[in-house]
Amino acid sequence: MPMELTQSRIQKIWLPNDNRPALPRRSCGPQLANSPTVIVMVGLPARGKTYISKKLTRYLNWIGVPTKVFNVGEYRREAVKHYSSYDFFRPDNEEAMKVRRQCALAALRDVKQYLTEEAGQIAVFDATNTTRERRGMILNFAKENGFKEVKLSSPDYRDCNSTDAMEDFMKRINCYQASYQPLDPDDYDRELSLIKVIDVGRRFLVNRVQDHIQSRIVYYLMNIHVQPRTIYLCRHGESEFNLKGKIGGDSGLSNRGKKFALALNKFVEEQNLKDLKVWTSQLKRTIQTAEALQLPYEQWKALNEIDAGVCEEMTYEEIRDQHPEEFVLRDQDKYYYRYPSGESYQDLVQRLEPVIMELERQENVLVICHQAVMRCLLAYFLDKSADEMPYLKCPLHTVLKLTPVAYGCRVESISLNIEAVNTHRERPEVSAALPQPFPGVPFLSPMVTRQCRCPGWAWGDYCTVRCLEVPLELHRGSCSAKMWPIKGFPRENDSCMCLLPSVLAQMKVHPGIGLSWALTFAFAIICLPKEGMDYWMEKVASPKCPSWLAEPKLSGSSNISILCVFPGMPTAPRGYQSAVL
Repeated sequence: MPMELTQSRIQKIWLPNDNRPALPRRSCGPQLANSPTVIVMVGLPARGKTYISKKLTRYLNWIGVPTKVFNVGEYRREAVKHYSSYDFFRPDNEEAMKVRRQCALAALRDVKQYLTEEAGQIAVFDATNTTRERRGMILNFAKENGFKEVKLSSPDYRDCNSTDAMEDFMKRINCYQASYQPLDPDDYDRELSLIKVIDVGRRFLVNRVQDHIQSRIVYYLMNIHVQPRTIYLCRHGESEFNLKGKIGGDSGLSNRGKKFALALNKFVEEQNLKDLKVWTSQLKRTIQTAEALQLPYEQWKALNEIDAGVCEEMTYEEIRDQHPEEFVLRDQDKYYYRYPSGESYQDLVQRLEPVIMELERQENVLVICHQAVMRCLLAYFLDKSADEMPYLKCPLHTVLKLTPVAYGCRVESISLNIEAVNTHRERPEVSAALPQPFPGVPFLSPMVTRQCRCPGWAWGDYCTVRCLEVPLELHRGSCSAKMWPIKGFPRENDSCMCLLPSVLAQMKVHPGIGLSWALTFAFAIICLPKEGMDYWMEKVASPKCPSWLAEPKLSGSSNISILCVFPGMPTAPRGYQSAVL
């Protein structure tokens, strides 16, 4: 018989709706690697291994594949606090060889822990790995379970002058060369999956690519380069919809937005950049901004603003009033939240991947885009997490100048001094702790986070929790609305009841009735005027919920005895989020 499905209210995806305990999930993101993958760097010092490791890790994390670099040099620096000279790297220095081997094994143990216990999908093992013996050790372990500028800033030479550091470093390279055994894809290493990068990307040799993630890694490496360049990111000039507080749409520039376009033209001329390329979205406000530059520009549909679906061309106040549940759901998990008939930040990242690939191939580029798009691009270059991405500040009428450097990106924020509205919304505040709801019962939390989302939680059915087996006694009790230190909540003459978040998220409120609520990680409280509560009890709660949930003790005072439902597992008290609508 076909399995019943229910739709996640945050991601708008379908999930199994059965009574079996939920299976543990490694990650809430897509599983792009068929199995945990270890990428082993191979090569002499100063060939760009660490540069590629960090850049590749940044890209994989950005597209949603949990990835971490394990740099054996850091383990060695921890084991040998003070670096003496190149003698440490001589192949005939047996004591040093023993230390280096132990450091490699320590790093491999951490790789194993990351891939098996910390929900990692890809580990990048960053070391020279120049001998077949060392590479064989790594392979067996897996089976069982800019030259001068870059290297002069290496921690090994922190207290040396540049001449001494360079001389010692060249001797270190000679030590490695004495025992270096290159990869041999034609014979000895023909069965391995490998990518050989020759002359900093002039030529590539690819051998036995076996899955999707390996092919994406090859694709990425073939698009990056190390030539000096500058990337400029800015939003369009202030639009008419910005002035009205509306999101999305395709409005034109305001008068101040047109002034910004002229100021941007002057700024670009002052930069005196050779062969500057200009990219815009296909929306009117970015095209009008680019028209003032007197430069050719290219329109990208991929650069269009995030699609707000049914909320397009609405203010946040209108969304709050017309779609109150969506308004709160988005604040709960802004990266994964998908607008009804629209997009999420996660969708936007996938849409922008071709833009990132092309940016990596280019030299000097100016990208005129939109707030959510600019956040995604900025998160890639600054290595920001999915949790940070939706709250990065990208103000209007400000240009961000990005200059790629050895192991990261330098950012300069340049305001063009044209006044504009502030469209940034801060992350909702979370209190430090919540009082115990009633004596003798531990505070409970569903532990619903971006890293560990229970498929059955909250969006399954109205009044049950299927993802964890919790005794019914722990699902109910009495608490007082006085415990909630939220200004204006509950309002005078409100009646309140405490509900599962699933009930709250899926309820339909009678038209015209004011609503205020507070959401926590464990339960929800709904407060309505008396007539609204009567409607709720009669039309919504009673037909769909057990009698014990639909019979709270109601009163019109500010000290209300209400029912509390606690899904989840015992934990220390968590904070709460509040939204007074």
